[in-house]
Amino acid sequence: MELMIPLVGLLVVALGMLIYLAVRPSVTRAVGGKVLAFLGIFLLPALSLALGFEAHVERAKTKEFCTSCHVMEPYGKSLMYEDTEYLPAVHYQNNLVDREHACFTCHTDYALFGGVRAKLRGLRHLTVQYLGSIPDTVKLYTPFNNRECLHCHSGARRFLAEDAHTETDTTMTSMEANRLSCMASGCHEAIHDAKQVDEQEMWKEPTR
Repeated sequence: MELMIPLVGLLVVALGMLIYLAVRPSVTRAVGGKVLAFLGIFLLPALSLALGFEAHVERAKTKEFCTSCHVMEPYGKSLMYEDTEYLPAVHYQNNLVDREHACFTCHTDYALFGGVRAKLRGLRHLTVQYLGSIPDTVKLYTPFNNRECLHCHSGARRFLAEDAHTETDTTMTSMEANRLSCMASGCHEAIHDAKQVDEQEMWKEPTR
């Protein structure tokens, strides 16, 4: 939102210059007119494009954006499960992650924000969303990487105090190497469970 005001301002100025050049093309014969044409035709549109891209990238990190697709709505609702067994709900409701960027925080390697392959997948998602057939079940392309958990929890006192995390000399090493998943059976296996969203009791945040 902060980038939108200067972006709109640039677009208005660029449009004004283009209209002026279209009405008075003769001004480009002088040096000042050539500079004006360069600003209006090349520089300002390029700056607008750069700012627009940055604004979109920042917005794409928000929970509002991630859950704006119909197929993702249940995943957004699952963050409000009353059941404390559900890991995303616990993190979201207790501010263990920034609520506005909750999805991005735990899925930083996904689509637009991952590598080249992930970005291509992001383009595929857009194509499916607007032109294709959306699947009933959303699945990760690859198993969830422990890295996304450990970049916050690794070394934290509360994390290390859990006996399950230091059960043996190799437990932590296996987790860091992604050989022992944080979502393994008996650990944190209750994730979103979006298919059961209508059957779950929801936490209602107290009004202030």
